[in-house]
Amino acid sequence: MEFIETLISGLSMGSTYAMIALGYTMVYGIAKMLNFAHGDIIMVGGYMIFVTMTAIGNPILGLIAAVLFCMLLGVTIEKVAYKPLRGASPLAVLITAIGMSYLLQSTAQMIFGSAPKMVIVADFGNLQLGELKIPIYTLITLGCSFVIMIALSLFIKYTKVGRAMIAVSEDKGAAQLMGINVNGIITITFAIGSALAAFAGFFMLMKSPSLSNTLGAMPGIKAFTAAVIGGIGSIPGAMVGGVLMGVVEAFSLNVSAIAPYTDAIEFLILIIILLVKPTGILGKVRREKV
Repeated sequence: MEFIETLISGLSMGSTYAMIALGYTMVYGIAKMLNFAHGDIIMVGGYMIFVTMTAIGNPILGLIAAVLFCMLLGVTIEKVAYKPLRGASPLAVLITAIGMSYLLQSTAQMIFGSAPKMVIVADFGNLQLGELKIPIYTLITLGCSFVIMIALSLFIKYTKVGRAMIAVSEDKGAAQLMGINVNGIITITFAIGSALAAFAGFFMLMKSPSLSNTLGAMPGIKAFTAAVIGGIGSIPGAMVGGVLMGVVEAFSLNVSAIAPYTDAIEFLILIIILLVKPTGILGKVRREKV
């Protein structure tokens, strides 16, 4: 029974990591950049939920407000910070992304202070099935996450915008010649990734109600690790990597002897997988044009 409880908890945690990793992998796959400020958009979404619930007290309205605000923030960051660097070196873009991350953290600290805020989204209790005891928020997180990820996969595969995203990911120049608005597609990608980050922030607050300006820092790093494990640029790979990270983390935390080394174990798995398959589990080797 304990094994099943731990597995479900790991799948729930992994699905949250997968949602964050999707933001990383979509931006990298389409814009060919690593948006290290993505984890901090989770934190911004958390504070929007806090502000909305303080004013209204409704967690669903808080989630809607967080999604809309994070989408607007993601688009603004792309327009202001990243678009002017579209033709710059990868190092310049990387440094800008790191600077944006610290800017968001510092701004949140100035507005809300450094003391953690308590955000009680809702108390759903536990589901008791014989000896099996599962927190209901875990099932909600798991179910909603997979619905969102399946919907995103269908959107990418079957809609005109989704197919345009695939085209831009494969070859920006050819996509532009075919009449696709590359800048518009990149903007939409940032908006979708930021919305996923807001959902991830909501699910994280359901699990742990403590909110601070570093809420998204470590989850963002772990989700990026998940994206690399699965194959950076691959949407199914981000899902696989996120679930793998969550399950490994849940079982590691459940064993007292190795619980303090959980983070080290997760990053060790990254190293091992990259040694065996440098492109990640579902990653493909891309030919670079000279």
